[in-house]
Amino acid sequence: MDAWVPHRGAMSLLATVEHCDDESIVARVRVPADGLFTCAGGVPPWVGIEYMAQAVAAWSGARARAGGGSPRIGYLLGSRRYEAMVPMFEAGAELQVHAQCELTGDNGLGLFDCRITQDGRLLASGRLSVFEPQQNSEQGSPESDAGEGQA
Repeated sequence: MDAWVPHRGAMSLLATVEHCDDESIVARVRVPADGLFTCAGGVPPWVGIEYMAQAVAAWSGARARAGGGSPRIGYLLGSRRYEAMVPMFEAGAELQVHAQCELTGDNGLGLFDCRITQDGRLLASGRLSVFEPQQNSEQGSPESDAGEGQA
């Protein structure tokens, strides 16, 4: 997933991308039995917001790659109407994370309608507001030291 998202190590939660186009993405998550967020045989449903955010990041990463770039750091500004229909994402479950771009602005702001399904059954849904800053080579990359290259 390194080519799709800037997340690394234990924070890289997506397993694969099944489909990606100009408007949407479908990613797959394998809920780990012993992951960073695992407890009591599964992952709490609030982690679904991060699954959705990483699917949005993968969609953005695909757009960056299509333009000759690489995935960049973005920020989750908030979620609206997030609702989980299950008390836990069960360990071992194969989830599909769907994100549909509703709006993107030249200022880096975006709004996505998202849902998590398993075998066609809706497990969670919500809308995410995100921000991806414009890349400025004088300010360094997300991997650089804080303040590097800034006046």
